[in-house]
Amino acid sequence: MAVTFIPASSLKQQYRVLGHFYWLNVQGTEPLKCRSVLEITHKDASCNPEADAVFVMMNPGSSRPIDETNHLVDSCRISGMMTQLVPTVPDTTQYQVMRVMHYSGWEHVRVLNLSDLRDPQSGSFAERFVRLEEQTGSQVHSIFAPERSLELEKHLSRKSKAPIVCAWGVSDNLNPLIERATGMLVSESPVMGLAKPGQHGKYFHPLPSLQRQKEQWVRQMLEQLNAT
Repeated sequence: MAVTFIPASSLKQQYRVLGHFYWLNVQGTEPLKCRSVLEITHKDASCNPEADAVFVMMNPGSSRPIDETNHLVDSCRISGMMTQLVPTVPDTTQYQVMRVMHYSGWEHVRVLNLSDLRDPQSGSFAERFVRLEEQTGSQVHSIFAPERSLELEKHLSRKSKAPIVCAWGVSDNLNPLIERATGMLVSESPVMGLAKPGQHGKYFHPLPSLQRQKEQWVRQMLEQLNAT
């Protein structure tokens, strides 16, 4: 298959992006900006199509709502959190997902994250989630926390035989989050991603630094999907 790298300006015309944003209130901290789920759909898609795939990434990055929300959720009540989708400005990583969608003929992809914490800097994010868990003992910033198992089950719903694509990166700083996620996904099938050789649970992120590596990620992801 010939794979041309589609520019973001073209992808914006083809896909709509909705997300659920909220502020997480954990005792002992300031409210935390979060996003629990992202829905990417083709603008010509049928009404509410089932997900063709679920991608699991590191965190929401720089993705933000077009209009900021004041939806505050207490950590002790997060299991009952309602999903309220709003128009969203995607970050650059999501355009990589759209490229895979285009060449796969998919109408709908759902994006979940190891953590809901919004932070565009991966190093800063890693420090924040570790500090949050150490200071509060709470893991509910992650949809893979036990308290959020019903929410996770709902968001993993998808078409029959549709894949879960792991794309959260290979940093050792993520090990606690990766361990939780892989444990919760063990009963799902198929689960795939561009795995780092010899590294259990490590899957390459869709947005490496070099342009040729970005193109390679899309091409190799499509090859893996076509082989299943």
